[in-house]
Amino acid sequence: MAIYKLQINGQTYQVDVEPDTPLLWVLRDHLGLLGTKFGCGIALCGACTVHFNDQAVRACVFPVSAVGDAKITTIEGLSAQGDHPVQQAWNEVDVAQCGYCQAGQIMTAAALLKRNPNPSTEEIDTGMNGNICRCGTYHRIREAVTLAAAKLK
Repeated sequence: MAIYKLQINGQTYQVDVEPDTPLLWVLRDHLGLLGTKFGCGIALCGACTVHFNDQAVRACVFPVSAVGDAKITTIEGLSAQGDHPVQQAWNEVDVAQCGYCQAGQIMTAAALLKRNPNPSTEEIDTGMNGNICRCGTYHRIREAVTLAAAKLK
């Protein structure tokens, strides 16, 4: 076990875990931040997406020992009131069906818009590729990302 001091959602946390513990389990099991979901466990579905210094990463395969001084943002930290433009667009477009993948989808979309605030449809498809929605709401996800981009202007 080793002690890690983590910057998550603007707060400092300290955890005593094995170095290879995936960040996802630190967030969920040790810190009670349950918004980040477990999906496939091998970084293929994107349900566990969080931000690592504003870059989307898969928390299920990201060891806590690799976090260092980086700022981690989870869906809980994207906005205090859940009113980030991506979250607003998600609600306006009514994207979610079962909703399981939505936190990861939203985090991926927010990271995409941070690095490319005006993505084309193709860039949205490429940027969101790798986040799997079992309900198949991809057309609404694309629409919500486009709406969120407009809100960010």
